[in-house]
Amino acid sequence: MQKATVLILPGWQGSGPLHWQMRWVALHGDVVVEQHDWMRPLRGDWLSRLDDVLSDLEGPVYLAAHSLGCIQVAAWAGVSAQCHKVNGALLVAPGDVEASHLLDLFSSWRPIDMKALAFPSILVGSQNDPYCTADRAQAFAKAWGSDYVDLGLKGHVNAESYLGDWPEGRALLNSLMKEKEHGH
Repeated sequence: MQKATVLILPGWQGSGPLHWQMRWVALHGDVVVEQHDWMRPLRGDWLSRLDDVLSDLEGPVYLAAHSLGCIQVAAWAGVSAQCHKVNGALLVAPGDVEASHLLDLFSSWRPIDMKALAFPSILVGSQNDPYCTADRAQAFAKAWGSDYVDLGLKGHVNAESYLGDWPEGRALLNSLMKEKEHGH
């Protein structure tokens, strides 16, 4: 059986070295989907980039997305012919690009795709995320068909949340991988 590839999908501005996503790259050999422009995230560019990376991969693929990366997964899943390659997604602290206090920088990301994903997913939300209310995160989980995990008061679930290597998050991703292995 081929080893699964975990694609890391950071949000706006990318993820710094202390972010759990980059720690997973160092620890587990996960692959970052690099964007041409982390500061001016254009939906079309980001979706194309994910498609490009996926077209080169064989074997099972899992996505580990943070913030805008979650919105990217939902948008991409609605248009890509490569959805069958993805066996599951961990969607962490989605960034609500429809929130009025967020910049016009995200105008190409509106409206957020609210269709069910074609693969199993777990959405992890925080009760005090400045970029997405807990209610909104739960609404995304419902629309996308994701299991919802409430992390409590963990902010934007990033480096400032002091999660370190975030083994609990990796356990959630591993649970998706095991589920697929056993044919559920």
